[in-house]
Amino acid sequence: MTDRHVITAAVSVTQLSIAAGAAFLGGIMNAVAGGGTLLTFPSLIAAGLSPLVANATSTVALLPGALSSMLGYRNELTGARRWTLRLALPSLIGGLLGAFLLLRTPDKTFERVVPWLVLGATTLFLAQRPLLGWIRRYEEKQVPRSAQDDTRVQVPRSAQDDTGAQHDNTIQPTWKILGWQTVVGMYGGYFGAGVGILMLAALGFMGFTNIHRMNGLKNWGGFCMNSIAAATFAVSGIVDWPVALSMAVGAIIGGYVGSRMAQRVPQHYVRGLVGVVGVVSGIWLLSR
Repeated sequence: MTDRHVITAAVSVTQLSIAAGAAFLGGIMNAVAGGGTLLTFPSLIAAGLSPLVANATSTVALLPGALSSMLGYRNELTGARRWTLRLALPSLIGGLLGAFLLLRTPDKTFERVVPWLVLGATTLFLAQRPLLGWIRRYEEKQVPRSAQDDTRVQVPRSAQDDTGAQHDNTIQPTWKILGWQTVVGMYGGYFGAGVGILMLAALGFMGFTNIHRMNGLKNWGGFCMNSIAAATFAVSGIVDWPVALSMAVGAIIGGYVGSRMAQRVPQHYVRGLVGVVGVVSGIWLLSR
């Protein structure tokens, strides 16, 4: 453990329960709509951890939830083997670079920056639906009007999803796409809140149309960047392990439950909650 990072030695049962509950809700949010870090990170700050330790602990704790959420979407990755392989390396490299950058950031600097990161991630989160809507309209303009009309009249919803998955299988990774994924991975390794939103937007611009396939790839890329960042933080000694382990239990359950609920829960309720939590947390962090 480095001298400049102070980790609380004694953690109460109440603090562990709050951390586990926040991770459970964060795991559900990440699977259903993203933004789970906007809940877990402020909860750890309120529990008395420093921003740097809270960020590292949250990354480690939510990793099992990211894995269980990814497993919940495993069927959506069928036929996307080359994408999972191509996205893995830039995600790992970016996550490692971001984690090293965080470890080189002085405590006071990170404490001043983090409220703006939270507010920025919240803004990005709230802009996700309008952004994806714009992407969809952009894609529709690339298709002849007659073809769009034929699709609306003749193709059932389930068939549209199948057609979208088949179309997604034809998209080839490019160096430009992989370069962007490296940048996204750096952000994910440094802070991570809203990184799933960046990935969804990027996948939309790449030409993907099946949202479930996009969520599966998003969860895979997020798992890769978070796994290398979590390993880096663990080795550095800035993780509060009692808190991280209690959160991991909640995150595993929440991630899997959320991945199964993703197509059933009205997402505007979840988005509204995440937005409120993010704005309130950002203002609270600024006031500190």
